[in-house]
Amino acid sequence: MTADTADRTTGTGQRKREQRGWYFYDFACSVYSTSVLTVFLGPYLTSVAKAAADAEGFVHPLGIPVRAGSVFAYSVSLSMVVAVLLMPLAGARADRTGRKKPLLAVAAYVGAAATTGMFFLGGERYLLGAFLLIVANASLSVSMVLYNAYLPQIAEPDERDAVSSRGWAFGYTSGALVLVLNLVVYSGHESFGLSEGEAVRICLASAGLWWGAFTLIPLRRLRDRALPSGGEGAVGSGWRQLMATLKDMRKHPLTLSFLLAYLIYNDGVQTVISQASIYGSEELDLDQTTLITAVLLVQVLAVAGALGMGRLARTHGAKRTILASLAVWTLILAAGYFLPAKSPVWFYALAGAIGLVLGGSQALSRSLFSHLVPRGKEAEYFSAYEMSDRGLSWLGPLVFGLAYQLTGSYRDAIVSLVIFFGLGFVLLARVPVRRAVAAAGNPVPDRI
Repeated sequence: MTADTADRTTGTGQRKREQRGWYFYDFACSVYSTSVLTVFLGPYLTSVAKAAADAEGFVHPLGIPVRAGSVFAYSVSLSMVVAVLLMPLAGARADRTGRKKPLLAVAAYVGAAATTGMFFLGGERYLLGAFLLIVANASLSVSMVLYNAYLPQIAEPDERDAVSSRGWAFGYTSGALVLVLNLVVYSGHESFGLSEGEAVRICLASAGLWWGAFTLIPLRRLRDRALPSGGEGAVGSGWRQLMATLKDMRKHPLTLSFLLAYLIYNDGVQTVISQASIYGSEELDLDQTTLITAVLLVQVLAVAGALGMGRLARTHGAKRTILASLAVWTLILAAGYFLPAKSPVWFYALAGAIGLVLGGSQALSRSLFSHLVPRGKEAEYFSAYEMSDRGLSWLGPLVFGLAYQLTGSYRDAIVSLVIFFGLGFVLLARVPVRRAVAAAGNPVPDRI
């Protein structure tokens, strides 16, 4: 073996080691998204807020009358506003120093600590719950920007799709595994000598402990690279880079048009996922065990749905397949509006439909966007993709919360999200993707 070959072999081995470590951050933090944000915290924080509410069902943070049922949605929305302010600062710091790992550690462990602190959420402490949610959710968003920024460094261009997909699969695996453990603790809480509330708080806190424990693996395996001198050091450079990228996108208006459509319909997707449990518990009067098993069903079917939609895309093209999924999302919301209360079977059917379109609509959107990125600007454009995605994701929960605030009905709140899928459908349908791919300077696939 020549020295050159030995160096390449060593480099490949180091890259594979980092990739395996990188997967584990998804394994670590996805438990928060699944167990905390999707299943337990919405219904539990709402019950705590209701315990603190006045006779009309309102709480009064800072003297502002807020329906107890809107506290969770408003907190999710505010957390994303905080994240939008922090992400460019973290990105600028990482760009200036080249040291993403310490920043990833800070963001991860602040989020994990806030999640673990949810064990103390009880009685009428809805403000504590809202605060911990804002901190944990914003920390997760910041950490994901830093985590995603490693991908171009640890994977060659032709292997990034596979590496990214494996990370995604690791996340769904850990989410499903911990949900099974949560189901055992929650459904058997009496045999463990726990009250229902104590079981929920243990499940919430365990997600934080899991997040913190498995974050050690990527922190041990990932390494930072030295940056060339002359990098910009001001804290505003993250914002300036984002603005510069968006300005460059003006040279590719069709790419920008797709990005706008994606941001709108993806905000609808994320809001449905975060608010589904509170809808099931408060409007449909379903128990926590039903909600847990429904989310487990979503986790399993999301993988199958992504594979199935991938096959459809090979036959019918990604754009048509995504448009079809948006039509299904609209039908899901319409069906959810008419869903009868205390009917787990129908809720499971709806969860199954969500699972079948969830993974595919997100995976195909990312792959379609990759065709619209000019060569040599992949990392720059995907950074803007991530930042812009997080930047708009406060709007859906705000619309949901306002709809409930004004009507007092979760059915009206859930159906209000149709606007995101309808508008996203119209905007995406107007994008000539074949022309957009050619305009970006990329070869046009036979099916797109």
